[in-house]
Amino acid sequence: MRSSKLIVAAALVSFATAGFAQTEPKVGVKSAPGQVTVTGTVKTTSTVVGIEPATRTVWLKNAHGKVVEVVVGEEARNFGQLKVGDVVNAEYSEAMTITLKKGGAPLGASETQSMERTPIGAKPGGTAGREVTILANVTAVNHQSGVVTLKGPQGNSVDMVVQDPAQLKLIKKGDQMEVLYTEAVAISVEPQAK
Repeated sequence: MRSSKLIVAAALVSFATAGFAQTEPKVGVKSAPGQVTVTGTVKTTSTVVGIEPATRTVWLKNAHGKVVEVVVGEEARNFGQLKVGDVVNAEYSEAMTITLKKGGAPLGASETQSMERTPIGAKPGGTAGREVTILANVTAVNHQSGVVTLKGPQGNSVDMVVQDPAQLKLIKKGDQMEVLYTEAVAISVEPQAK
């Protein structure tokens, strides 16, 4: 069951991002002492201009006239409901929150996934999401360069640049950082307006 959800989520993500990057993403940054969150969202609208049922290929045209070819996997149900002229709306969002933790909690990583498809017989679409949480140790802090070195639960080290001097002053060797990463995609198909 888990691998089928991964496959469907991957199909939805590739369907949403293959050639849709023509819209300007909305990016936001929020900061509080010991925490920073970065978010980004891209919304797109395209029109189905061609369908090849035998290969499950769909041609989508964006508002700027660019046509993109997308192969829709077998996991995406209701393919037969697609019609030329249908409007495909896609929204992709990501967020990352990094929180400074004082203490000695055990290192760890976890991942959860979610997926929901439209009912059988409806236009294709659905949502897919993923949330990853990692707790890592701060093994070094270079106040001159702003580089903080983190050691993750599998023993790998990562250097992270902290650009805010006030945030950097809060971080000490031996602290921990919790990284929460989320991503989601939502796709809906609407019939051509009469």
